[in-house]
Amino acid sequence: MKALFDPVPAEPVDVAPGAVHVPGWLSLEQQAELVEACRTWGRGPVPFRAAKLPGGHEMSVQTVCLGWHWQPYKYSRMAEDAGGGRVLEFPEWLAEWGRKALTDAYGPAAESAGAAYNPDTALINFYADTAKMGMHQDKDEKTDLPVVSLSVGDDCLFRFGNTRTRTKPYTDLRLRSGDLFVFGGPSRFAYHGVPKIYPGTADPACGLASGRLNLTMRVTGLA
Repeated sequence: MKALFDPVPAEPVDVAPGAVHVPGWLSLEQQAELVEACRTWGRGPVPFRAAKLPGGHEMSVQTVCLGWHWQPYKYSRMAEDAGGGRVLEFPEWLAEWGRKALTDAYGPAAESAGAAYNPDTALINFYADTAKMGMHQDKDEKTDLPVVSLSVGDDCLFRFGNTRTRTKPYTDLRLRSGDLFVFGGPSRFAYHGVPKIYPGTADPACGLASGRLNLTMRVTGLA
């Protein structure tokens, strides 16, 4: 029987308590598979769109969701701000990736927690060359279970901060295509953002000619 994943090619790096970076977690084949899945999901019934913040400002990233539709700052089954369609179901194969990701990031001691991890929503953000994401907390969920983040495409500068303020102290790291980042525990509600994309840095074999896709899995805690 073929293993779900090849051996992890690099050791996890602890960025903060509960926050772990695993470089090169996805193979090129898996990256291309994820890109094609994102293209399919983006064809509808709910398309990629730029979410509008309460003050009227449109985010520079394009977003599509699975399981639950996110708009600032709530979840719903219907995408009222993107045509009114019902969001697509969260696929089981992606949940399996999430469980494996959690175990690989946190190690053998977290095997039981990884096996019990059941994400029910994914936010998929597409970053064009000039797109950014300001420092923010992921706190619209009703649980404190970890967030699993996968990157495909161009490199980005990822800024991971603290739970108290958008400003320092924070850690800057470069996320590359195929990288995994997990944050939970004491870092679950840490501020984080993407100040910069590095155009032209991805291997075309990942499936993206330009830009960056970031998929984050979460457990909403909603019925």
